[in-house]
Amino acid sequence: MAAPSVFWLDEEYDREHAPDLASRYGAEVRERSAEFAGTWDHISPVPFTVTAWKLACSLTPAYVRWHRRITAAGCRTSPWDGSLICEISVVAPWPAELSQARAWCRDRGWRDWPQLFGQYAVPSERDLARAPHLRGSLLIQAPVPLDRLPPAPASPASDAPAAARRAVAAVVRELNDLIAPMISQLETATPAG
Repeated sequence: MAAPSVFWLDEEYDREHAPDLASRYGAEVRERSAEFAGTWDHISPVPFTVTAWKLACSLTPAYVRWHRRITAAGCRTSPWDGSLICEISVVAPWPAELSQARAWCRDRGWRDWPQLFGQYAVPSERDLARAPHLRGSLLIQAPVPLDRLPPAPASPASDAPAAARRAVAAVVRELNDLIAPMISQLETATPAG
């Protein structure tokens, strides 16, 4: 059985709220083409993909959506070899070393991640003033192979919105393949091994 998608493109909202009647994200790519300066016709698809991802995540609501356990997802260019590196923060349970024996708690009312309507949230200042919080998280840093990314477009005029959607969709596919099994295991609380 395949793991469920952890990342997806909100195509429905994108179409329904498009100022050009085609794509809200595409319209943003055209409007903010200056942010892509230096990525057009680049030998590597990475700079264009990084910019496309950042723009897709910056919209409200974001064009790229993700599972409730994911608190942040970004892309950057590796200074080592120019490859695409994705960095994802994932809500995780307390480690076994802390959750099995709770002597360290000393009856101080330690709290985990608060949840609002099933979504993990940052504790409010009021919550922090009342009790200590230990919010477990994982930082995933993973490369996306260059051959999985579409080439950077030659110019803003060469259908940059479609190229940006293809680049973001490629990252979504790779992250789903990489992370979905992990999220599935966290959701079912199945211990490793």
